[in-house]
Amino acid sequence: MGDSTVPLGYAKSSMSEEDFRLLRDFIYENSGIYFSDAKKDLLENRLSLRLKANNLKDYQEYYYMLRYGPQQSREIKALFDSVSTNETSFFRSPPQIQALQDYALIDVVKKRLERGENILRMWSAGCSTGEEPYTMAIVVKEFLKERLSEWDVKILASDISERALSSARRAEYNAYSLRSMPDLLKYKYFDNSGNTYKVKDEIKKLVELQYLNFVDSKRVSLMQGFDIVFCRNVLIYFDDALRKRFVSQLYDSLIPGGYLFIGHSESLHNITRAFKLVHFPGALAYKKE
Repeated sequence: MGDSTVPLGYAKSSMSEEDFRLLRDFIYENSGIYFSDAKKDLLENRLSLRLKANNLKDYQEYYYMLRYGPQQSREIKALFDSVSTNETSFFRSPPQIQALQDYALIDVVKKRLERGENILRMWSAGCSTGEEPYTMAIVVKEFLKERLSEWDVKILASDISERALSSARRAEYNAYSLRSMPDLLKYKYFDNSGNTYKVKDEIKKLVELQYLNFVDSKRVSLMQGFDIVFCRNVLIYFDDALRKRFVSQLYDSLIPGGYLFIGHSESLHNITRAFKLVHFPGALAYKKE
């Protein structure tokens, strides 16, 4: 076929098996994201735009750019933006959010008060464009109500994608992102302008956004003292070895009695037995005892 059959925005060079292995291994070493052999076409499609952006003729050139190019650090960040998935929404997986509100928060707040502490620490690990941590902040605000001013609340939100974090900092969303959210909360915590919903400052100030690569064990080990961690739909991108190491670090990041929420289709079966599995209506969580 001639060049006219190549879709606009896609590289004309195909990815060889050798290029796939080199790029797949590079991505894994630097981000923990693993592309199996079955996902070669997916990786090729996602990286084709980076070839076009850098005016490169093939994937081998792109690999050498990542390894040795003068713009290496900038391009690696663009690579992470390309290969990470940012599909999310407010109040995603409502049974989990209900479990947070009706059970986990009640439990951890009670335990904090028993120790004479008005401190609440939460972590959205893999926060994408911000919908998850802002959801957590809204739930906390609704839970503590007028007592919020008496509490030291911090929700840490981290991601590997600089592009996603920039979007989270803007905190502006369309109606589709709020599709699972109760209308009352939508009007209460967002400023609406046409089709744009902007998170109000009272919610934004509870969330601290930062870049974090989960492969960086030293940085991850500094994440400590959390009552609740949401790490949903992250483990599916790792291989077994990294899953076990990262889940062990998530366990260490929680205080005793803290809760870990993972994606509803994910499981810690065959990864760790350190947590106690807790059953909530329509949802599961893992508790550090």
